[in-house]
Amino acid sequence: MAELTPDQALERARAAAEAARESANAAQSYADQIADSAGVALHGATGGVIDPFVFRLAIFVLAVFVGYYVVWSVTPALHTPLMAVTNAISSVIVVGALLAVGVELAGGSGPWWARAFGFIALVLASVNIFGGFLVTERMLGMYKKKG
Repeated sequence: MAELTPDQALERARAAAEAARESANAAQSYADQIADSAGVALHGATGGVIDPFVFRLAIFVLAVFVGYYVVWSVTPALHTPLMAVTNAISSVIVVGALLAVGVELAGGSGPWWARAFGFIALVLASVNIFGGFLVTERMLGMYKKKG
């Protein structure tokens, strides 16, 4: 078997890279065609209308995945600042939940289930805030000198 010179090896590597680039472009083209076909089929099946529930459900599912991967990739050193931000977000949820629960008192009218979900959100966000403060206090206690 003959040894390749550096120029020959470089030329073969360039040819392989070009072949890989062409294959990737072809695969992208096929994927685009399939996505376009699926979009046309879905548009025809639904009459061009996407149910808002499905749209919101898709956003919720994506938010769950993004949140999961963001939270689990946080290093322990950033845990306490993350808890502080979580408590701030939960306090905003408490304000929104109070508005949902008290919509009748503010002169508006809302369905009973909106008030029920508002109450559930109020309870869960309050538990989250309280637990966040407990965990933050415990984490900060780990850095205090024992004596």
